[in-house]
Amino acid sequence: MKDTNSKRAREKAMVSEMIALYCHAHHHTKGALCDECAKLERYTHQQSDRCPFMEEKTFCSNCPVHCYRPAEREAIRRVMRYAAPRMLYIHPTAAIRHVVSTLREKRRLRKKTK
Repeated sequence: MKDTNSKRAREKAMVSEMIALYCHAHHHTKGALCDECAKLERYTHQQSDRCPFMEEKTFCSNCPVHCYRPAEREAIRRVMRYAAPRMLYIHPTAAIRHVVSTLREKRRLRKKTK
């Protein structure tokens, strides 16, 4: 359970960082998020808290169930498209961990389907 809680906290922190990066660049905020981005951040945290697959999933993009509403899913995609490449400069360890985890998950899924 502790591992799941730390994983959930790490995921929330990383999504918050990415939303802040996006908000600063696109909405010209400094420090605080704009209302739209703050609402998206709250939504992502709520979905993370409710996620029944947290123990076995790597990232939401690899999850068999997409629990985000369509508007929020598109909003987080925009954020991720912008922020993900820039995370290598801001949080290199987390960015590399994400790439390695994604590759492992893809490999695991290929083995599972064979």
